[in-house]
Amino acid sequence: MNFAKRLFRFEGLYQHPDFMKLWAGQTVSQFGSRITRGALPLTAVLLLGATPAQMGILAASSALSALFFGLFLGVWVDRLHRRPLLIAADIGRLIILLSVPIAALTGHLSIALIGIVTILTGALTLLFDTAYYAVLPALIGADNVLEGNAKLATTDALAEVVGPAIAGLLVQLITAPIAILFDAASFAVSAVSLALIRTPEIPRTGRAVEVSVWHEIAEGWRAIVGHPLLRVIATGNTAQTFFGNFYAALYSVYVLRVVGLTPAVEGILIAGGGIGGLLGALLAERLPRRFGFGGTMRVVLIGSALAGLLTPLAGGVLFLAAVMLLMAQIIGDGLQTIYAINVLSLRQALVPDHLLGRANATSAFLAQLAAPSGALIAGVLGEHFGARITLTFAALGMLVTALIMSHLAFDKSTQVNYADEDRAG
Repeated sequence: MNFAKRLFRFEGLYQHPDFMKLWAGQTVSQFGSRITRGALPLTAVLLLGATPAQMGILAASSALSALFFGLFLGVWVDRLHRRPLLIAADIGRLIILLSVPIAALTGHLSIALIGIVTILTGALTLLFDTAYYAVLPALIGADNVLEGNAKLATTDALAEVVGPAIAGLLVQLITAPIAILFDAASFAVSAVSLALIRTPEIPRTGRAVEVSVWHEIAEGWRAIVGHPLLRVIATGNTAQTFFGNFYAALYSVYVLRVVGLTPAVEGILIAGGGIGGLLGALLAERLPRRFGFGGTMRVVLIGSALAGLLTPLAGGVLFLAAVMLLMAQIIGDGLQTIYAINVLSLRQALVPDHLLGRANATSAFLAQLAAPSGALIAGVLGEHFGARITLTFAALGMLVTALIMSHLAFDKSTQVNYADEDRAG
């Protein structure tokens, strides 16, 4: 009874009208984005007969947006008013995505168009996310960022669980290009929700002396690498992204060919990761307040790395192997979600508002910098040593990274007050 009362007691940010508008718009948008994430590749494969090489190029196009545009978009976010940027990013994605069903209906659909849509929507999504994470502390207050990020991550994880099934159903019923219309409509909902927010933005004051874009990028870089805690976290996140892309590159090959499971079971395993993320989002705020920030971060980092070892260890009886892989997804993704929400909230609290866009862009750039090399090296090692040994190497790399980060950044005594922390800069 007491648990039920706490669960359905709408306090905190539930009583913040502007946050609720933001949250509602993002909930719709996240579900829509899952539709496009599934429908765009299916459009290329089913309607255009894309080759594996073309699919690889399409997959790389989205990731390259962060490398080519990320740092410059961070400068925009710190120079301009952020809410109009968010609305413009939503409207831009709406217009770009509409080109796919229009081209399909008029007979002009092509792989080139899918590639252009992937790159442009990737860049606008990066702009939105950079501004979005920068505007949140000013909207709800630094002392509420952990609660806000946890609530937003909850619906994100829920979309990860339910979204692919919705996307598959829509593709089957109305074809992949037409299904993308639902994502386009979701961006219209998000834009309207942002336009209805009434909390005034912090004014963007101009500099007394004009400085170059590169100088401003360097300021955002120093906000991360110049802060002892944020520097360790950024370095560790880069290493995690590197080893994490071993899994992204080889997971399907390992599950289907080495372990011997079916594609349907693999889909259940991936959905299990979404369930773990949902549980992690629900616990992300409670655990640090109950057990302390430093201790919680140590446990979730090391625990998620240990859970990753279950993947290469899975084998033998198929049912047991499937259970081990499912536990790796649920536990690993759940603990990683707790970590990601708290680290994002920490960065939002530590970095001054006028640097937050560039700091977010720098963090994303560093993480994405390791992604292509991780996938490439995983492919080479997988060819020579097999998927199981390569994934074992990745899991051990994640564990070593977690142990080093726990020692350097997250001592058990480490405490964080998101409202009162001294800010970098």
